[in-house]
Amino acid sequence: SGPLKDMNFSVQEGGGPRILHQFTLEPPAVSFRMSGEKAGIIDLEPSSGILYINGSLDWETKQEHKLQVESLDESGNVVKGPYAVTIHVEDINDNPPQFDQATYSGVVRQNTRRGKPFMYVHATDRDDPTTPHAQLSYSILHHFPKPYEEMLFEIDNATGAISPSRTGSYYLDPQKQDVFTLVVSVKDMAGTTTNAFTSSVDVIITVMESLWKAPPIIYIKENSTQVHPLNISKVQSNEPDAIYGIFEKENLPRLPFSISEKGDIYVTEPLDREEKDTYTFFVVSKDDKGELVDKPLQIHVVVEDINDNPPVCQQALTVVEVQENEMGGSNIGTVLATDKDKEDTLNSRLRFKIQRQEPEYPSNNLFYIQQDTGNLHLTGRSLSKRDSANYSLEVLVTDSVFQTICDVEVHVIDINDQIPIFEKSDYHNVTVAENIPIGTVILEIQATDGDEPATGSSLIVYQVQEGDANNTFIIETDPETNRGFLKINKALDFETTPVHNLVINATNPEPLVEGVEYNSSSLTTFKVFVTNVDEPPVFLEPAYETQVSEDIPVNTLVMTVEAYDPEGDSVRVSEIVLKEVQGKYAKYLDCRKILFLQKSYFLVKDNAAQKSKVLLILNLRDVNDNRPQLAMDYPAFFCYPVSGGERTLIQATDADEHFFFQKFTFSLANEMNTRNNWELSKFNATHAYLSPKHSNFEEKVYDVPIIINDNGKPPLENKVTLKVSMCKCSSEKSCF
Repeated sequence: SGPLKDMNFSVQEGGGPRILHQFTLEPPAVSFRMSGEKAGIIDLEPSSGILYINGSLDWETKQEHKLQVESLDESGNVVKGPYAVTIHVEDINDNPPQFDQATYSGVVRQNTRRGKPFMYVHATDRDDPTTPHAQLSYSILHHFPKPYEEMLFEIDNATGAISPSRTGSYYLDPQKQDVFTLVVSVKDMAGTTTNAFTSSVDVIITVMESLWKAPPIIYIKENSTQVHPLNISKVQSNEPDAIYGIFEKENLPRLPFSISEKGDIYVTEPLDREEKDTYTFFVVSKDDKGELVDKPLQIHVVVEDINDNPPVCQQALTVVEVQENEMGGSNIGTVLATDKDKEDTLNSRLRFKIQRQEPEYPSNNLFYIQQDTGNLHLTGRSLSKRDSANYSLEVLVTDSVFQTICDVEVHVIDINDQIPIFEKSDYHNVTVAENIPIGTVILEIQATDGDEPATGSSLIVYQVQEGDANNTFIIETDPETNRGFLKINKALDFETTPVHNLVINATNPEPLVEGVEYNSSSLTTFKVFVTNVDEPPVFLEPAYETQVSEDIPVNTLVMTVEAYDPEGDSVRVSEIVLKEVQGKYAKYLDCRKILFLQKSYFLVKDNAAQKSKVLLILNLRDVNDNRPQLAMDYPAFFCYPVSGGERTLIQATDADEHFFFQKFTFSLANEMNTRNNWELSKFNATHAYLSPKHSNFEEKVYDVPIIINDNGKPPLENKVTLKVSMCKCSSEKSCF
């Protein structure tokens, strides 16, 4: 109670009748009178001055009631007043949230990235929006069907944005399930108390095929005369504002392809199949922060052939030798030509035709060429040197568009009726060490031939006829002198073959005439004695390579290396010499310290201390075994006092291998002081913004616990503490 004056009252809505105040009379006043927004339930007892509410106020109907009170004397004249009396109605949580639709429906594309909203739900609450009574929190109650343990969708509890979950981004497939029903719940009181009001709604989601998919193989005809750039295909991201780009798989001097902002792929210049017949590159889609929104697509381009290359003679002049007695119809040689157009197509099919013969005596058709093979034959009669010792032919080689002339000379030579005869029937022997270098000449041999010099009838070819099944030896001939040189072709081995008994023959490239045969005069013998040399051990493989995970347990067998000694001595391991490509030796395998490839040399010894070594290559597979860290070696700071809108950029990193890009998720630790004081917002895949939520900070250093998830397989997260300094800044904004 008290004298009449201006007054304010705060009254909680609901609650029924109640007395608010009693005004006391001051003579000559004998009563009170009240006017204003009584709402039919607010009244003042005139004689006693009691102000009361005869019912329940409703905040949703009226939040404030303005009244005027005055005192009166016995004549009804105003003694004091009027005074203002204001009743403020306080809200209570008496209204459940309501969705603005009875049912929601939305469409999501297959492979839409996690956290990218494709629809929203929205609810309202009639309670005071400045209080927790109207602060709403969304969640997914049910998920029908639910094929996996994790939900395929997630919802932002503050905005109602629905997006695929990590599992959904990977597994949503309209071929398996094209419709899902979510039961979405909304709670007031920010969803933090059990007494909150709750409402729910059905959300029908249709899954559609991803727009982001690689086109089929693109075929482009070479040397196109159309105007370039030329549109050859198109890609489309599931996200309408995606930014497209190209990066190449091969290290080419130039990549003749581009992509427009709408996803149209162009070839920028005419292509040449003979220069390169296929191209492979990747198309990527990014958001405005440069973060990939889809997995890269691999694009294959095949360059189709056109007939744009003429036939080419393999030799400027093809020389053929024909003996005088060669039978009619004999194959005397082949004219060889090539075409750079695509093999096994009509563009590279060649046909041969003799266009001219010189001289034409005794006939102008002494020769015939097979049109598809280029094989050259005699026609119906043998040739005679008395008619002509040489013939010149012009052979026309054509494909379906082009033609080329190949020149051929036919030399008529004497008949091969003399066999080569060795000057010695036995060249005795030679003794060599088994480690004699390959290519060493160990014998010179000589045979003679009485046929026409400098022809295939007199040229001598030497070969080891017997005693060399492994081609350990080779014989080269000097065409000027017909002298032969026996050389070492492969390494000798005393342990397997201490003696080589060789039989060598001498023959001609041209066939002998009928009735003449090679005999013992064209044979000679030779022995090679091999002496033993103490040889080093031999590994079964030229190199050993394997791949292991970097978290392989200690003492795990990773490879088996085998060696033997040619002399039969025992073999023992001498040492393993580590030759690292990069980095420093680590006691435990670590993919980052030795950069995926570690090379060692494995040494063995025999009883005579001969050594051999072999290369061991151990390729390490990275595992996700490093938790993400803050990539900041300095504290963040804000200028004190905080005025609003400030934010600082934080960055995360980890040491594990990442394909294409790193991707981190940032969140504040679930601690009351942290979430009340700070908020995080995403910037890109590796950065986030930290902002203060209010201005009531002290001038000191705050510890802000942040959880960083690397989204790896398996995902690893780390709780880190960011030091944030609130300090008074100079005009240069420096803070220490």
